This record gives sequence, C-alpha cells and structure tokens, in this order.
Amino acid sequence: MAGDDEGTGTGTHEDAASGAPVDGRGALCLVTGATGYIGGRLVPELLSAGYRVRCLARTPQKLRDYPWAGDVEVVKGDVSDEDSVGAAMDGVDVAYYLVHALGQGKRDFEETDRRAARAFGRRARQARVRRLVYLGGLTPGGVPVQELSPHLRSRAEVGHILLDSGSPTAVLRAAVIIGSGSASFEMLRYLTERLPVMVTPSWIHTRIQPIAVRDVLRYLVGAAELPADVSRAFDIGGPDIVTYRDMMRRYARVAGLPKRLVVSLPVLTPSLSSHWIGLVTPVPSGLARPLTESLRHEVVCADHDIARYVPDPPGHPYGLDRSIELALRRVQEARVDTRWSSASVPGAPSDPLPTDPDWAGGSLYTDEREAPVNATRASLWRVVEGIGGAHGWYSMSAAWAVRGLLDRFAGGVGLRRGRRDDEHLRVGDSLDFWRVEEIERGSLLRLRAEMRMPGLAWLEMRTEEDDAGRTVYRQRALFHPRGFLGQAYWWSVYPFHAFVFGGMVRNIAAAARTLDDTGRSPAAPATARAGRGFGWRRPQPRPGPGLPPA
Repeated sequence: MAGDDEGTGTGTHEDAASGAPVDGRGALCLVTGATGYIGGRLVPELLSAGYRVRCLARTPQKLRDYPWAGDVEVVKGDVSDEDSVGAAMDGVDVAYYLVHALGQGKRDFEETDRRAARAFGRRARQARVRRLVYLGGLTPGGVPVQELSPHLRSRAEVGHILLDSGSPTAVLRAAVIIGSGSASFEMLRYLTERLPVMVTPSWIHTRIQPIAVRDVLRYLVGAAELPADVSRAFDIGGPDIVTYRDMMRRYARVAGLPKRLVVSLPVLTPSLSSHWIGLVTPVPSGLARPLTESLRHEVVCADHDIARYVPDPPGHPYGLDRSIELALRRVQEARVDTRWSSASVPGAPSDPLPTDPDWAGGSLYTDEREAPVNATRASLWRVVEGIGGAHGWYSMSAAWAVRGLLDRFAGGVGLRRGRRDDEHLRVGDSLDFWRVEEIERGSLLRLRAEMRMPGLAWLEMRTEEDDAGRTVYRQRALFHPRGFLGQAYWWSVYPFHAFVFGGMVRNIAAAARTLDDTGRSPAAPATARAGRGFGWRRPQPRPGPGLPPA
C-alpha cells in the first residue's frame, strides 16, 4: 500500500491468498463514476495493480486533464443508456459500479437507480463479465427497508439488484468515509473548525463505524480477484465505533484545536440539519440531507469477513485518528486528488456553451470587455488560472459574498466550495459556484455557473497577444435566460456589470503586473476577496502530533 500516504497510485496491493503484490495480469476493468470522488481515486490504484482500465463517462472531456488520462481508455456513455453500457462491457473482466442518480438532482432517483442497475447487471451477464464490484452504504441491522432514508434504501436496493444479476458480485458497504475532499470529511472538518460551540441534532449520538478512504480503495481493488463462487455483500469499516460527537471531538484534538462544546437539540430534523450544514459548511443542503438522514440509524459492521479474501496488512484498517491525520495532511499540502464536488451537484446545470453564433435556443446575452496588460502573457495566465477560492474574484467582494449567501439559502452550492488545487485547474473542477467547462493552457478558461438562477450562465477569460506582441486580456460573460424570470434577472443585474465585470478586468490586469514585477504568486486585493467580510475564511487546520506544518 501507500504506507503513510492517503494518496493513490503510489503503492502495491496484497494478494488475498499469498500476501504477494497483486498483478492484474492485464485484466480489463470498467470503471463507472470515474469523475467522482471514489472513482477518480480508484483508477490509478487499478493501474498501479497491473490492470487495464476503461472509463465510462457521460462527458469524456472531464477526464482529459487527470494525470492518468493517457493510461486509460475512455468511452462515452451513461449507465442509464443500456446500449452504451453494452458497448463498454465488451471484453471487460471486472466492472465497477460507482454511480447513483442522487447527485443528478432527480426526484425519482430511486427508480432511475433501479433501472440503471438492472441494465448494468443484464449487460454484464451478456458480456460474461467475471466480477461486478459495487460500493454501497452500510445499512442498520434490524431496521425495515421502508424505514431507511431514501438514500440508504436506494443504495441497498442497487446492491440486491446486482447480486441477482447472474454475475458474481461483491457489494462493499461502508458508512462514513474519511478522506481529504470527501463530503463526509468536509462536513466534519468545517463544522468542527468553525463552531467552537455547537447546538446539534440528536443524530450526533448515533453510533457509526467510519473507514479511511485508503482502506476503501484497498478493498475495492482486492475485490477484483475474489473467487468466482463468492457473490455477496461485505461490511467494511475501520476499527473504531464512535458517535458523531466523538468524531468532532477527536478531529479537534488531531487538528490541535481547543476542545469543542457540543449540545444536542432533538428538535433539529434531518431537513433542518441539512440547511444548517449548508450554511456552515461548503456542502450544499441537497447533498447534506442524504448524509444526515443516513445518520438517523446506527451503522456498525456486522462482520469483517472481507479480511478472509483481502487480508489487512499491518496497521490496517486505519483507526479514526490516523484517518483524520492523513486527510488533514493532504489538505495542508494541497494534494487533494478528488473532492466530493468532482461529481455533479444536485440541480446544477450541465448544458455546454452553445457554439452556434446564430443559436436557435433563444436569447444569449453577453457582456464583453478587454484591456491591454503591461505584463507577460504567462503572468496573466497564472492570475486567470488562480482565480476564485482564496484569491477571490478581483471585484466587489460584498456583491460576490451576498450572491453566494443567497445561493446557499436557495439550496445552491454558494461560494465556499473553493478549489481542489490553489494553482491549477482541470476540466470538470468545481470553482466556488462555477465549474470548469473548458481550459486551454495559457489562453482560455471557460466556467459554467452552478448557482441557482433562472437561466444558464458562463464566464470566459482569455489571454492573447495583439499584432504588436502586447498582452491582452479578454473577458466575456454570457447568459441564456429561462422565461420571463430569466429576462428580468439579466436586466436587473445589468447595471452592476460595469462595477463587477469591469472591476475584474482592471484588478486581474493589475495582479498580472504585480506578479511580473515581484515574482510572487498573485492574490486579489483585500477588498476584492469574495466572502472575507463575512467570516468565511478558508480554515487552515493546525498540525497536531505527528503532522507536518502547513
């Protein structure tokens, strides 16, 4: 394994029988959900273990900038499209099912999951896939299925459908996954960092069995080589059984924070809890709700049978404190490979920017600005690619902060998702309440808005050179309104464009000049850092025992 590293693709894997490193022997693995949190980390682990990997993606372009993109085959398709699943299964030995419709914001997500799982299992059987592997949720024992949260109920049903598919299937069931960038860890981290005194729901007393993402990946890879006669569910978890209250206190201790005072309030329902979490943490309420609903019941492993087939090396599975320590180290070193926001956000638009100038889809309003920049194009690009997150948006911080706050109240993602990496972006990255739709290194960054609004919006930033060789910055905001409300929205905010977008152009140009003059990494002026005046400083965990300084 990767030793003390929480990362991916850097270690070897233990064979279930001999303890020798696993050699995938060139077997072909199909990975669905490769743009998601777990899928994006599993792919390099499989490659490291000697497997060939094929990724099924609705938007293959999103995988283009991953460091392992050149080592895998990417096919366009969707688990909801049975024909594309069938084509992707051709020649596959092991198929990983790591998707669910909840993240797509569909109200009928349970039926969508049901249909997709049936089609996936049917096509796997027809293609004679020797092993299916599914990562589901740990369900409480003795609780009737109808009393489970919709999230857990759907996960459990998908597992049963795949087990009944006729192909040998391993269903790995995990509770809270602790790893840098996971939604569960981000929720834990921000709640504990930001609230020294917490009034919390009663579910903080529920017992849970968290597991390190490092161990989840180890079990997923090991499941590929299970014997053909093994087709069953396995509970996977770490050695610690704790309450959520314990987790917050232990996080505070590992992070070197003062002891947190936690008071529970039974009247806080999962729905109210999700809105409260949505306001305090970067995790939007739409994603926080299934997480909190899942904590209503005790989720503790009934067995550890997985170790019979995928033995635990010394020191594994990691304990809670070690899992938190490794996740914090990744955050401090800015080495977060994937984040919860890598996957689609419920309710967020996904329409690409229309390229036809005479687009027949209706009005497409634009705000275009440009300015000469007394700096090199390389310096200007560093400023552009570093926008958002800690650097802010280079104009009217109060306006950006208020817009982000309104988005949070509307159930959107708000500004506080930040960035996966402080300096570099890749297609598909979330960036505050935008997502990177296209990036051409050194010349173009196009962002698609994921904030709640009556229409679709994009922001383009270009670095160019004119005929005289001078650096030019060009910026374009586009908006496609939806109905009357969309028209009203555009014209109501139009008078502020000169301040917001005009200020961005001037401040970005100034930051590029400063970078050219000083050689220091660019940063937005204090008055232009979105959200700073509202106490939304991105928390910097303090190193605890055994942790390197940030």
